[in-house]
Amino acid sequence: MSDYYSKLADVASEKLAGLFESVDVEFGELMVTAKHDKLLEISGRLRDDKELLCEELIDLCGIDYSQYGDGAWKGPRFGVAYQLLSIRHNHRIRLKVLVDGEPPVIDSVIDVWNSANWYEREAFDLFGIIFEGHPDLRRILTDYGFVGHPFRKDFPLSGNVEMRYDPEKQRVIYEPVTVQPRINQLRVIRDDNRYLGKELEENSDA
Repeated sequence: MSDYYSKLADVASEKLAGLFESVDVEFGELMVTAKHDKLLEISGRLRDDKELLCEELIDLCGIDYSQYGDGAWKGPRFGVAYQLLSIRHNHRIRLKVLVDGEPPVIDSVIDVWNSANWYEREAFDLFGIIFEGHPDLRRILTDYGFVGHPFRKDFPLSGNVEMRYDPEKQRVIYEPVTVQPRINQLRVIRDDNRYLGKELEENSDA
């Protein structure tokens, strides 16, 4: 464990008291799991506190835990992870919050980090997470008529609908998926000594 991040964890625990579920050092970085209803307050402190000073949100992503640990996960189904950077102190903090419900709803952090705008739209598009307070929450990667959220674990690989241009209607139309789902059986051929004996037998028989 990095001594720097171990000390930073102690600082964060003091500065963010009452706002987090856990503070841990994981994968060489500090990870803070926020209480769902304290996201905006903890985000503001992470940005403004002189010892934390995470001025920049460099990434945000949604998480679907529904099949995590082979289905052993008992917590909320969805999560959002925020990758934060302190330019002044040159450290990184991963902020995470868990959210349940259908649709899952969480506060937008645009007023804290403006760069969250398109990231939140992406998480909404792919996971169906609603960011309350977002000024323009609409799909950003799929088209407006897309059905479902393709990064959810229960989303079918072939999708729900397919689209094509109809020359008679002179527009794009949506139809039920015609691709038949299939399961590929991987065939692995290894070139090593486990197969050498069989090859020798086959050659001797010939």
